[in-house]
Amino acid sequence: MSNYLVEEHHGTTLKKGSRARSPLPNNYRPELDMTEELEGEEGASYFQSLVGILRWMVELGRIDIITEVSMLASHLALPRRGHLKSIFHMFAYLKAHHNATIVMDPSYPQIDHSVFKTCNWSDMYPGATEPIPPNAPEPRGKSIDVILYVDSDLAGDNINRRSRTGYMIYVNSRALVIAHSKKQARIETSVFGAEFCALTQGMDRMRGLRYKLRTMRIPMKGPTYAYGDNMSVIHNTQRPDSTLKKKCNSIAYHACCEAVAAGEMITGHVPSEKIPADLATKIVPPGQKRDGLLDIVMYDFR
Repeated sequence: MSNYLVEEHHGTTLKKGSRARSPLPNNYRPELDMTEELEGEEGASYFQSLVGILRWMVELGRIDIITEVSMLASHLALPRRGHLKSIFHMFAYLKAHHNATIVMDPSYPQIDHSVFKTCNWSDMYPGATEPIPPNAPEPRGKSIDVILYVDSDLAGDNINRRSRTGYMIYVNSRALVIAHSKKQARIETSVFGAEFCALTQGMDRMRGLRYKLRTMRIPMKGPTYAYGDNMSVIHNTQRPDSTLKKKCNSIAYHACCEAVAAGEMITGHVPSEKIPADLATKIVPPGQKRDGLLDIVMYDFR
């Protein structure tokens, strides 16, 4: 490691007895960092290798840093000293919270069916059915429930104002099998548009998972339970008489509603403090809300 990188590391060492309570320093936004660029290929490659380590940690279950790692991964081509300091801060956070684990709970979840509404979509999407593998083997064993949590952060990027999509897919109670955090491909001008875009992306991933599970002889118990915290999006996927004028939003709307009509999923509303996908869309500061979301996603978090 070059001398200036050693200096950066020592310069971010926390004081004795202090703890990093969040993955990134307070009020730090990687896209607004204008510190000096890391010099030469050695500096950039070192930063890239650290980001690679953190991405593997996310894959192995550290969902509590998924958004922060995604933000830093956007600067692999032009990393700065501030980005490197935030990487060291994140490792300090992981050291302080090293006991966090994900446990695969196979028990059936407690579903509150009162938040879901069914209606007749046959007039709008006649003949809509879930795509099932034509040569799928006969299902065996107990059926499973699939749960999708979806959220978005409108204009979360302070430079280009793109929103961020976040979703988490569970099998049965607390078996987290898919977690996703990524900036959206286009700029949305409303919360409604950003949330519908996020729901569409989550629905596509959910559809692929259901298809794959069927090829593995795993029976589906029913539709996927899709939870979101935006009332407008939930109401629009529960009412066939809704109309949209903006083309991109209209496409997302019909894609999601057709999935509802086909019986692939049903949508329901939950408060933002009970939707773990919030951790995959924005930097949630330390406090009661973050602690509550981490209790949903992880066990033994200290």
